[in-house]
This record gives sequence, structure tokens and C-alpha cells, in this order.
Amino acid sequence: MSKQLLRVGTIYIPVNDVEVSSDWYAEKLNAEISYQDNEKAILNMASMSFFLVRSVGQSANFVDIHGEEHFILTFEVNGIEALTELHNDFLEKGLNVGEIEDRGHAGKNFVFYDLDGNKFDVWSELSPDFKKRYLL
Repeated sequence: MSKQLLRVGTIYIPVNDVEVSSDWYAEKLNAEISYQDNEKAILNMASMSFFLVRSVGQSANFVDIHGEEHFILTFEVNGIEALTELHNDFLEKGLNVGEIEDRGHAGKNFVFYDLDGNKFDVWSELSPDFKKRYLL
């Protein structure tokens, strides 16, 4: 038996209204709702489970030592063209989306926010392990 962490199974995201947020994630991000009650919802998206947890006025964002707000995770897409297409799709759907940016490393990124101000990142570089596993 291996004594190491193998994968991240679930991300917990604070939201104000579980039903409204679940519908938003399903409509805007194509998430699949697998369970929902008044306090939580389980969504399947991007090969992972996301738990939306009812909270009061919180987000998952944090501020670094320079006062910059950070996201808690980065989604990956397969290339610059996919990143640009997704960015345009999010804009058409009315999401709060940042500009596509070059951060000085491989690929490009943009950020977006959900209804509750949770900030997420999208990166144009799909991990080699994921490409290999899914034959991309």
C-alpha cells in the first residue's frame, strides 16, 4: 500500500445560495449536478467533484503578502486556441472575466469569477499526464 497522496478528489467552494449557484455552474460552466440540498451541492466538472457549501459572505479567495487577491485553483485547457474560445464563450455568457494574459511562463491565462466572487484561473497548458491518460 502506497503512503502518498494520489489525487485531489473534491474542492469545497463557499456560496451564498446553493440552488442559484448550482444552476449557474451548470448553465455557465457545463457542470453536472449530482446532488443538491439547501446546504450543499455536489457538482462534477473538469474530472473532479466540487462541493458548493452554503456560507455567509465568504469566498475561497485569499490575499498574498503583496495585497494581491489569488484564486484557489487553475483549470487547464488544451492550447491557446481552446483558451481563446473558452474566454470568448465566457464573455458571451456574461461571466466576469479578466483579459487573456502572458504571465511570463509557458502558455497564457485568464481569470473569471462565479456569482459569489470566487476567483478561478484558466491556463492554456494541459498537463502531460492528463494528455497521456486521455490520449489527447
